[in-house]
Amino acid sequence: MPETPSLVILAAGIGSRYGGLKQLDPVGPSGEVVIDYSIYDALHVGFKKLVFVIRRDIETDFRAAIGSRFEDKADVQYIFQELDSLPKGHSIPPGREKPYGTGHAVLVAKDAIHEPFAVINADDFYGRRAYQLLHDHLAHEEDQDTYALVGFALRNTLSDFGTVARGICTVDPNQNLRSVVEMTAISRDGDRARNRAPDGSEASLTGDEWVSMNMWGFSPSLIPRLETGFEAFLQNCADNPKGEFFLPAVIDNLIHNNTVRTRVLPSPDSWFGITYQEDKPHVVQSIRELVNKGIYPESLWE
Repeated sequence: MPETPSLVILAAGIGSRYGGLKQLDPVGPSGEVVIDYSIYDALHVGFKKLVFVIRRDIETDFRAAIGSRFEDKADVQYIFQELDSLPKGHSIPPGREKPYGTGHAVLVAKDAIHEPFAVINADDFYGRRAYQLLHDHLAHEEDQDTYALVGFALRNTLSDFGTVARGICTVDPNQNLRSVVEMTAISRDGDRARNRAPDGSEASLTGDEWVSMNMWGFSPSLIPRLETGFEAFLQNCADNPKGEFFLPAVIDNLIHNNTVRTRVLPSPDSWFGITYQEDKPHVVQSIRELVNKGIYPESLWE
């Protein structure tokens, strides 16, 4: 039987489009931030270890505003994702200003991960059923080469205020992920959606596509695979100071090489999060409605 799974929370994002440390921006009726609801749900379904991936320059504020709330409720660890978090023999590429993306964020946490683990974004609200689905998979899956992804319907993940990046999934009849393609400029188009590629071309989407919102379940076997992939990334992207080592791209490559199987766990819930400042009122209203329904208490930690 697998060990009790841990939860890795990616919270090092600079939030350039939002304009500030969105991870610390209150959205709940008692000053809660989005991550409070994620941790509340995760603890409720059985996660007991929390690994926060943050930047050193926000450590003091993050510990005081967020981490301290959970240190008496779970095993809490802090890992730092920095520009110089690189393998031996590598230096910061010229012109590089930001860390290297979600795959890199998971990789820097390797020394804290020795058990099955989930990965989430700090600023995304996934809903309790998503955590239950993922915890159940991690707690019972014994095949080290079987991973999991919680899938959300594309139309339930869009912003009304600008484009978003989503991993568009192709799923076979057995709910196995066949491919995930990162589209970085998706916008609403009536009841549908539309993506604009870097070359200016556009593709129409139905809105029913399953998408990755970076809510994954892995065995520790992922770590050496990330190490191999990151070495290749650094070699191939030496001349691109804005290139990102996307976690979905890593998994897509492993699937196409028949290295792993990834089960898609469909969530019926609507995802919501803060990509732009204008998204915040919707998030505040959505949480207020969930509190009014009794799904969450007025104050999470009292």
